[in-house]
Amino acid sequence: MGSTLAQKVWDAHVVRHGGSGEDLLYVDLQLLHEVNTPQAFDALRAAGRTVRRPDLTMGTEDHNTPTLALDRIIADPSGRRQAQLMRENCAQFSIPLHRLGDPGQGIVHVIGPELGLTRPGMTIVCCDSHTTTLGAFGALAFGIGASQVEHVLATQTLRMRRMKSMLVEIPGRLPEGVTAKDLILALIARIGTAGGQGHIIEYRGEAIDALSMEARMTLCNMSVEAGSRAGMIAPDETTFAYLAQRPGMPQGEAWDAEVAYWRTLRSDEDAVFDTTVTLDASTLSPYVSWGTNPAQAVPLDGRVPAPGDFADEAERAAAERALAYMDLRPGTPMKDVGVDTVFLGSCTNGRIEDLRAAAGVLRGRRVADGLHMMIVPGSAQVRRQAVEEGLDRIFAEAGADFRAGAGCSMCAALNEDRLLPGQRAASTNNRNFEGRQGKGSRTHIVSPPVAAATAVAGRLAAPADL
Repeated sequence: MGSTLAQKVWDAHVVRHGGSGEDLLYVDLQLLHEVNTPQAFDALRAAGRTVRRPDLTMGTEDHNTPTLALDRIIADPSGRRQAQLMRENCAQFSIPLHRLGDPGQGIVHVIGPELGLTRPGMTIVCCDSHTTTLGAFGALAFGIGASQVEHVLATQTLRMRRMKSMLVEIPGRLPEGVTAKDLILALIARIGTAGGQGHIIEYRGEAIDALSMEARMTLCNMSVEAGSRAGMIAPDETTFAYLAQRPGMPQGEAWDAEVAYWRTLRSDEDAVFDTTVTLDASTLSPYVSWGTNPAQAVPLDGRVPAPGDFADEAERAAAERALAYMDLRPGTPMKDVGVDTVFLGSCTNGRIEDLRAAAGVLRGRRVADGLHMMIVPGSAQVRRQAVEEGLDRIFAEAGADFRAGAGCSMCAALNEDRLLPGQRAASTNNRNFEGRQGKGSRTHIVSPPVAAATAVAGRLAAPADL
């Protein structure tokens, strides 16, 4: 029997098979941000341990970073303390850190690929569930908890129980105006937020082959919202072309040798998956969430469902609660839903392609009166590139708020960037649970083009509606 892509990467990193069914895996790279890491460093010091491989560890400031100005003081005392501890801990243990204002600073899942740290066949961990993003490169990447962060810091290994495998086959081509964000929302709406639980998802098919690297990152980013531990895509020519432009890549014969190995990182033809899901890309249209989890989503040209539309009792109850929280009436056309704010950013959609897509819609148009559109780049590099390409001028002329700082911003609402109670947003982030973007906030997850069109229309809209 052949091996899946995930099995190949897993097996290449087994240090020791455990008697309890767990494997001890070698970790190629650990990424850190300021949230959830102070406890790990405290535990290291208490045990008298040090960091085994600081050179295989990298930190960044992203969750608590102010976005209005680079020199702005973090307003929240706990966030300010987390940032300070991050700087002190990285300095003490000689870990490279990208602070706010540094050229390489940004959201951890955005800068990893930018800096050339993410490569096919690697095992990558971070104290953040959306580390699944990096599986777009054929890496086995997943989020871990604080105690696991400590274990990796001390040993460069991690105890893990082998997971099941799920194949998501996506034949066909995405229609014009349909993005990777719509694709993953459609998948989650179909299999549910627990559909991938206990699995590593591998995406493949004609639609996947046609996606850019940034679109693949969006897809893998939200794999965790389907309950899976990781999402992966086999590396191909698109991957190699992207990596060839990254800093620190080998050259000449060394590069050729790397690519030759990377080409072996794909599932064998006779590999067996525990679960297989097929989704025809050609049938999809722009999607939008209506409820309080990503599975509660419908096509943008659809209507708000009624609890009675769901056969499962638990789903009916969840729909009733979601409708009450979101203040929506069943049968309402989604395109009739007005919003107060539009947020473009996050580790899901804060890359340069996302900003370009929004700028293409905003060019020559204006944001609706009384609506606030906030655009937060995923990294300092993304912002620099946006300015070089003149996207900042398009945003300014449209009346959008293009922020100076890079970070998680309104996605996590861990700083001033948050909604007020009762405010409704069209947002390109990845989660929409109650209070995600501020206490009492109401979030509709959308793609960058839909976000931009919504900002112009003042209600949920696709570019074709303008």
